[in-house]
Amino acid sequence: MGNLPDLRVNPSPPFSHTGVDYAGPMNLISFVGRGQKATKHYVAVFVCLATKAIHLECVDDYSTDGFLAAFSRFVGRRGFPTDMYSDNGTNFQGADREFQRSFHALANDPRLKDTLANDKVKWNFIPPAALHFGGLWEAGVKAFKHHLRRVIGSHTLSRAEFATLLCKIEACLNFRSISALSDDPTDLSALTPGHFLIGRPLISVPEESVLDLNANRLSRWQYVNLMYEKIWRSWSGDYLHTLQQRHKWPESHPDVGINDLVLVKNNLLPLSKWELARIQEVHPGSDG
Repeated sequence: MGNLPDLRVNPSPPFSHTGVDYAGPMNLISFVGRGQKATKHYVAVFVCLATKAIHLECVDDYSTDGFLAAFSRFVGRRGFPTDMYSDNGTNFQGADREFQRSFHALANDPRLKDTLANDKVKWNFIPPAALHFGGLWEAGVKAFKHHLRRVIGSHTLSRAEFATLLCKIEACLNFRSISALSDDPTDLSALTPGHFLIGRPLISVPEESVLDLNANRLSRWQYVNLMYEKIWRSWSGDYLHTLQQRHKWPESHPDVGINDLVLVKNNLLPLSKWELARIQEVHPGSDG
């Protein structure tokens, strides 16, 4: 296995090296009311390649102006990146493949070129055949895109409701654990992408579960929370599986040991919360 790229391991401000991908389309209306026509919108997923932090922006369309608006909002809150990376592969299906071809054309647009040049942002397109570059976008982000499409489905939200939902999902993704903060066996704190953004974990506003309520009797705010809860329940389960993938072991690897920090699966916890624990005792099997 080769070494990780320098941008993945060298200290740098968050989002200095950023990958961008799109999810969608989603059908949204301008505001809640009769006679509103739904239009297609997309989600720009910005991923910090060093800290794994995520920034989500709603995009009106996949035109140059739509991306420039989303990019400006991203820069206004996260700062200018020095390098931008996007997937230029041909392995996308349907709308994703169509969008990626359009997105590649955006970089040749004079307006976008001037913006990137003036702010000294270097754009990098990943070669289609370089599959090893896929690690730049972790499996958790891809799973989020899948669950977002599946949960939203044919449901129609207003643009304001969708923007609120994206902020809640963003906080959820940036609260996921990366590693232990210390080796102290009494310390149950985990390092998260939020630590790199605000110096502490990102904590969502506590809210009651609405899964068991009749969807037809929910207010619009409760309906947004219902969407968020469904995405959280499905995404968090898949994310845990990505942390414990089973591969062939051609050589021995150290197993978990006493005082290691672990995630405890608990479906009764509030939304966007993870239960952490330290291993007190291990019970090796017959194979060691």
